[in-house]
Amino acid sequence: MIEGVLIEERKIFPNEKGNVLHMLRSDAPFFKKFGEIYFSVCLPGAVKGWKKHLRQTQHFAVPFGELKLVLFDDRPDSSTREQVQEIHIGENQYRLVRIPYGVWYSFSAVGKEKALIANCTDMPHESEESISRKLDDKTMPAVWEEQKA
Repeated sequence: MIEGVLIEERKIFPNEKGNVLHMLRSDAPFFKKFGEIYFSVCLPGAVKGWKKHLRQTQHFAVPFGELKLVLFDDRPDSSTREQVQEIHIGENQYRLVRIPYGVWYSFSAVGKEKALIANCTDMPHESEESISRKLDDKTMPAVWEEQKA
C-alpha cells in the first residue's frame, strides 16, 4: 500500500425506496477540512489521468458503477517511492479512498456502465496546484496498455 493512502469500507444502509450510502464525516480522524465536493463521470472504456495534486488531498467514493483506480508514488522522500497500487471501488466494493497530495492517480470505469466518482477535497480547486501527464508518458507506469488496443 502506498504511504498515506487510506482505504475504508463504507456502510450501505438498505432501504426499499433506495439505499443510503455513507461517504465521509467531519469527525473522521483522517479528515482535515472541507474544501469542495464534486462529481466526475467516467464512461466505459475511457481512462482519466494521470493527475497529481501538489497540496490537495482527495477522498473518492463511487456510489454508482465500478472503477479501477491506479495510484503511483514518485514522491522523493516516500517510503513507497516508485510503487503502483491498484484499487477497485464501486457499488460492489463500496469504500472511501483517500489519495494524499503528491501521489499520481488515474482511473477507468470497469464493465459496460459508467462510474460516478464523488470527491471531497480538503481545499477548493485551483488549476495551478495540480499537474497532468498523458497516459502514454514514459515516466509513468504502463498500466493502461489494454485500454489502448
